[in-house]
This record gives sequence, C-alpha cells and structure tokens, in this order.
Amino acid sequence: MIMTEEKNLPIEDLLTQQETKIEETQIPEAEGLNGVPESQSSDKNLIEELTEQKEKYIRLYAEFDNYKKRSLKEKIELIRNASQELIQDLLVVLDDFDRAKKLSTEQQNESIYPEGMKLLHHKLLGILQTKGLEDMDSQGLKFDPEFHEAITEIPVQDESMNGKIVDTIEKAYLLNKKVIRFAKVIVGKQ
Repeated sequence: MIMTEEKNLPIEDLLTQQETKIEETQIPEAEGLNGVPESQSSDKNLIEELTEQKEKYIRLYAEFDNYKKRSLKEKIELIRNASQELIQDLLVVLDDFDRAKKLSTEQQNESIYPEGMKLLHHKLLGILQTKGLEDMDSQGLKFDPEFHEAITEIPVQDESMNGKIVDTIEKAYLLNKKVIRFAKVIVGKQ
C-alpha cells in the first residue's frame, strides 16, 4: 500500500475524499441566452452540432458508396469492351468474306468461295460472337440514324419501300449491345 505525506493516508482513501469534495461542490449555472441556463444552451448547441456532423457523415458515406459503385461499373464496362478496337479491325475481314460469299452465290461459281473459306468465316464469326459481337441485318428495315448511316437515296417504285433500307453496303455490328459500327445503307425515296 502506498502512503502519502498528507496525514499518512493511503492513496485510495485520498482519491475517495477528493471525489466526495468534487461531488459536494455545486457550480451555480450561469444564465445564457433567452433565460436558459448556459450549460443547457451549450448542450443544445452541442447536440445541434453533433446532428449536423452526423448528417454530413451520412451524406459523405453515401457519396463514397455511389462513387465505389460507379467506378466498379465503369471498370466492368471497360473490361467488357477492351477488345473493341481489335474487333473493329477484324470486321473488315468479315466484310471481305461476306462479299466473296455474295459474289459466289450471284455467279454460281463455287471456286470463288470454296469450302475452306466457309469454314474460316464461320470460325472467325463464332469467336467474335463469343466475345459479344452481334451483326445486325438492316435489309428492308425503316432507316434509323442510331444504327444506320445513309450513303445515298435512290428512287423506288414501291410506295412501301419509301424511307426503308433498299441495300446494305456494310452491316452494323454491336459489341455487348453497344453499336461499334453503323450500317452503311442505301435508302429508298419516292
């Protein structure tokens, strides 16, 4: 037990005496604004400030949570479309295959588009489709500037073809539901 010099009392007893003196001492409350004791006024101010800080914290937390969600969504979108440039470059090859196939059919000449080329075309298209590529057939559809680029307009005899696509020069392609190339088309006009 540790003894103090004052009256040779143990420290624990001395602390107890001090606590008792503090409890017995009453501090008169000063009058604050509007006749409310100052301690109550400062309590109200502290509560208001605490509430304000809590609201700021909640807003900041919500903003940060939204930022995290947005950045995660952007990152996922970036990963999904990372190969877009490569796929756009390969679309030219697909166009060449389509032209050769069309020419072979029109001329009824199987040597223009042999079986090996058919297999290569099918394989290349299959690989690109697994990466999210979709082609869009525009033939006979109404012209839509969100998917089509009009090269020219030609007069048509049939009134039902007015404003519709008569011929497609290049197909439109979508990558993960996003247009990466617009269809180049010829539109009918009366």
